[in-house]
Amino acid sequence: VTIKENTVFGLIGTNGAGKSTLMRMMTGVMKPDEGYILVDGRPVFDNADVKRDLFFISDEPYFFANSTASDMQKYLNTVYPDFDNEQFEQMLDNFGLPKKRKVSTYSKGMKKQLALICGICSKAKYLLCDEAFDGLDPLARLSFKRSINEAVEQHGMSVLISSHSLRELEDFCDCYALIDQK
Repeated sequence: VTIKENTVFGLIGTNGAGKSTLMRMMTGVMKPDEGYILVDGRPVFDNADVKRDLFFISDEPYFFANSTASDMQKYLNTVYPDFDNEQFEQMLDNFGLPKKRKVSTYSKGMKKQLALICGICSKAKYLLCDEAFDGLDPLARLSFKRSINEAVEQHGMSVLISSHSLRELEDFCDCYALIDQK
């Protein structure tokens, strides 16, 4: 499958169909048992240069132990040279996320919001979101859909979002693929 640049691509499938596994392989977190995955014609596994073009938000976002949003911002500045600090601060304020509070004390929805903010502000070429809107309230979902659309339009970001719900993505994605567990 080839995903066009500057689009929002939806990956739809039932629980257990392999959406998360595919995304982990696409971002080089896992090595495929067979074949290979190319990003812009380059293999992704064990390739740090390619991984700088990718930002992966897993279904359960990971943050460093005892870190704050501010700590994550500092770290991401070292990984993503175009990280947008001004937008990061603005989005934290817009979503009411405390910058100095330990992320471990955030709710599930707040952690998901922080992960999405980090992904959008990374200015990576490709943003891959596994069950991106799971745990978000309806207003936060709408705001993030708008923010992702802005990232695609203004910064040329390409976005891949997985979900088990077509309804979740039908009004948001430019195109879709269905993954089946058979």
